Amino acid sequence: MTDLCYTPATKLARLIHARKLSATEVMQAFVAQIERVNPKVNAIVTFLPEQALKKAKELDRKKTKPLLAGLPIAFKDLLATRGIRTTMGSMIYKDQVPAEDALLVERLNAAGAITLGKTNTPEFGAGSQTFNLVFGATLNPYDLSRTCGGSSGGAAVAVAAGMLPFADGSDLAASLRNPGNFCNVVGFRPTPGRVPGYPAANAWDSQPVLGPIARTVEDAAFLLSAMAGPDPRAPLSIMEPGKIFAASLSRKFKKTRIAWSRDFGGLPMDPRVTMVLERQRKVFEDLGCVVEEACPDFSGAKEAFETLRAVSFAQRYAPLLREHRKQLKDTVVWNIEQGLALNGARVGRAEGLRTELFQRMRRFLEKYEFLLAPVNQLPPFPAAEEYPTVIAGEPMGNYLDWMKSCYYVTITSHPAISVPAGFTDDAKPLPVGLQIVGRYRDDFGVLQIAHAFERETQAWKRRPTLT
Repeated sequence: MTDLCYTPATKLARLIHARKLSATEVMQAFVAQIERVNPKVNAIVTFLPEQALKKAKELDRKKTKPLLAGLPIAFKDLLATRGIRTTMGSMIYKDQVPAEDALLVERLNAAGAITLGKTNTPEFGAGSQTFNLVFGATLNPYDLSRTCGGSSGGAAVAVAAGMLPFADGSDLAASLRNPGNFCNVVGFRPTPGRVPGYPAANAWDSQPVLGPIARTVEDAAFLLSAMAGPDPRAPLSIMEPGKIFAASLSRKFKKTRIAWSRDFGGLPMDPRVTMVLERQRKVFEDLGCVVEEACPDFSGAKEAFETLRAVSFAQRYAPLLREHRKQLKDTVVWNIEQGLALNGARVGRAEGLRTELFQRMRRFLEKYEFLLAPVNQLPPFPAAEEYPTVIAGEPMGNYLDWMKSCYYVTITSHPAISVPAGFTDDAKPLPVGLQIVGRYRDDFGVLQIAHAFERETQAWKRRPTLT
């Protein structure tokens, strides 16, 4: 049954459609895997086996099967799920049960996915380390003393440990790519608007995105084909239908120009990350790519990102600061207060910087089709640490600083993926992912080159050993 849980989602769906496997059999296998593994890692925080098995049996009785064909999913605990507890990792909402589903939940339910529970996230998704006072910490399945990253940490661990075939996640600073990187799975941050979000405090905010987590790039594209597509409730929606991601990812990359950056232009890097990634540069050369060392100019990225993130925290959580300050973690309080201290001139300057960053990245990617770089500046750190305070001897100024290698890309609005690239040489080897950044709205191209890389390395096949 464990092998069934590690069968690619695309293959499971084909077998269910062909009636060679029932949705009930698949659901039973994943329920058993969660019962066996989840107590060790704490990834699934609300678990609904009876409800899921009932729906699987109902689907098996239907003559036609929808796209996702009864595959289980557990939604990130930031997404509203009708009738199912949604805490947002906060003691303030620990007993909240929404009356309506979020748009993405609606969409994946309609596509045939069956809700099996909710996955853990930091408080309000703040910080790339998954822990909260409601459920505790989620642990890395490759080393239970280490963090799984975040904020989609529960989702990444559940997929890595065979408890889900794929999962949804969200990404503002790093929250799809970081846990994908730390857990040896694929985390894809699409172009803003590719996956519509509703409800949203600010429907015009293009920094946070929704996207897929999966063990393979093909499975990520499969889930994205059900996630993507326009919706009138989300004004930034890209009009292309999700079905474009169901096409074959095969592509030749001969003479494709690629930029290779070891450190995003000077960020401190743990040498273990650099060592793993340098081994993989030859893969792209063997694919026929022209690989050159180059990096865009990210001047102003820190100021722009931190300012606009603070604006969003003030907008969404200022009332909670007034009414529930003692129930908020320190980093959330800090981020809200940063936003409340801003004035129009500083916000306007940040928007201007962001515009300049987009244009510089656009011009850079006219010369190079892709940018290859680290996902994170260090491997998974101890789960007891809230965030790294020093990397390669350089102090971090706040809880966001160590995520620059991800949020530098966020602020440009370009699509980016974390794809498994190998493991460190530690006594307990730790996963390292490669970040691939593509041209604006070329989400499919990013998936194609990640797929080509994945086929050559096969790093995704290394499972965690949970004894």
